[in-house]
Amino acid sequence: MVYRPAVGSDIELLDAWCAGDKAAGDALICRYFDPICRFFRGKLGDDVEDLVQRTFEIGTARRGDVRDGASFRGFLFGVARNLLLDHLRRRYRRGEREDISMRSLVDLGTSPSEAVQRGERESLLFEAMRRISLDQQIILELAYWEGLSGREIAEALEIGENTVRSRLARARVALRTQVEALGGSSTMLPSDGAAKK
Repeated sequence: MVYRPAVGSDIELLDAWCAGDKAAGDALICRYFDPICRFFRGKLGDDVEDLVQRTFEIGTARRGDVRDGASFRGFLFGVARNLLLDHLRRRYRRGEREDISMRSLVDLGTSPSEAVQRGERESLLFEAMRRISLDQQIILELAYWEGLSGREIAEALEIGENTVRSRLARARVALRTQVEALGGSSTMLPSDGAAKK
């Protein structure tokens, strides 16, 4: 027997999964497992399975928080971001009041992920990403590596679309500054056209 994953929109699959349809849940996880893993691994290394699982658990438990017409993908990355920040606060014993998202992973003391350091360009770009604030790192990853639209990023970060554009522009400048400080060239950066608008 050949496995055929359930098809449908994210919201249709989410509703079916919440109603007990395991095939719908499997299909939704298949769609977003790799991007959510990549999101966590880029900051924490390979030991992220628990965070990935919790992202999907919370995503289904909070089905009512996904507004009509909203993107489940954006919502799911918002859940992942919140779990990441909570994880880092616990790991580095930071208080709830500290805005950890404005700190870089270098400042927090996280070691670089061996899995991401492939080749000189990737290694330098990865190190530059680690030197900018988590908010800047996350918005760049969502735009360039995960291909989220401005609307989806706005949903994930719970900010306005205009704010997404201005933060994305500042994050590009910060990344360019770090790449150049590490001896790299701005040609190593993703092009502005690579992000979905």
